[in-house]
Amino acid sequence: MEIKRIAVYCGSNKGTRKEYAAAAHALGELLAREKIELVYGGGMVGLMGVVADAVLKEGGHVIGVIPEKLVIKEVVHTTLPDLRVVKNMHERKALMAELADAFIALPGGYGTFEEFFEVLAWSQLGYHQKPFGLLNTAGFYRPMLEFLDHSTSEGFIKPKHRELVIVEDDAEIMLNRLKNFQAPDESKWIK
Repeated sequence: MEIKRIAVYCGSNKGTRKEYAAAAHALGELLAREKIELVYGGGMVGLMGVVADAVLKEGGHVIGVIPEKLVIKEVVHTTLPDLRVVKNMHERKALMAELADAFIALPGGYGTFEEFFEVLAWSQLGYHQKPFGLLNTAGFYRPMLEFLDHSTSEGFIKPKHRELVIVEDDAEIMLNRLKNFQAPDESKWIK
């Protein structure tokens, strides 16, 4: 699978561990080196700013997608070569998903989880067949993965759909797995 753009979901904070920012920086450098464009939330703060700055510093291309309300709050990254201002979060998520060939979530909070799970649900429902990765820096996503396994064992997620989520703690390995991803040929509603 050819991946030209990856949407990265991540925190507007840097978190408590230095490993989180280091992972965001390393992912940004990798994307630039591989000539893969970054699609992200358009902010200059937290891990969002770290990953965007790393891509830009290495000469890569960044597309920021930010709602008007966040531009007004002055969290917008002002040096992006391609900034798209949308009306609201719904438009942001739809445009990011449309632009991206794959998705990666770094550590983050509610927004990161919500954006990641929405595009994951769209895949489960057969709206697209793009790959998803959780960059499990310092074991950040371990509790969430346990919950996904629990939901699977309780019959709410099909095992085939649980496998949609690629988990790695190394960005290069993650990128290789995303490139080799094979979407299941079964959507949620096929019996």
